[in-house]
Amino acid sequence: MRAIPITLAALAAALLLTACDSGTDSGNKDSGSKNADLPVCRIGELEVQVGPANAAPAAGDTGNVPVTLTNQGAQCTLEGFPDITLSAGGSTATVPEDRTAKPEKLTLAKGGTASFTLTYVRGEEGDAKSLPATSLKLGLPGTTGSQDHKWSYGPVQGKKDAGDPDASVTALQQAGD
Repeated sequence: MRAIPITLAALAAALLLTACDSGTDSGNKDSGSKNADLPVCRIGELEVQVGPANAAPAAGDTGNVPVTLTNQGAQCTLEGFPDITLSAGGSTATVPEDRTAKPEKLTLAKGGTASFTLTYVRGEEGDAKSLPATSLKLGLPGTTGSQDHKWSYGPVQGKKDAGDPDASVTALQQAGD
């Protein structure tokens, strides 16, 4: 008879331990199934701010263009690298991903922000290996649609040619508090 109360006490203790929660939450990252059902952030629901940039002043110099995305809609998620294409008239160049950091899944509440940085080498005006970029097209991972933004940071140097930009884009990361 004594075995039943001990067994019940052990079962109750086991249930209590499995129900414990540390109370911590990464806040910015997807912390499990509670955020798994959130939609992917769409470009039309985000306010996009390009710059202010640390523009490359002369050919051969490196510049950085920060881009901040502010969620204007319902809570959503972002993960990966933005799709960036630079354009000059009928010519385009896709900016490659900077794979030095692993992308993390971000959850953006309304008003929440994420950012990334486009780094580029300024090209020589009129050089066939430089893309005289005038616009930047931005798309988000996991969605269709894009937005065009003015590029006013000079020509972008090509590695082999103007279609192979000496540039890179970082993964999306949490910005702000």
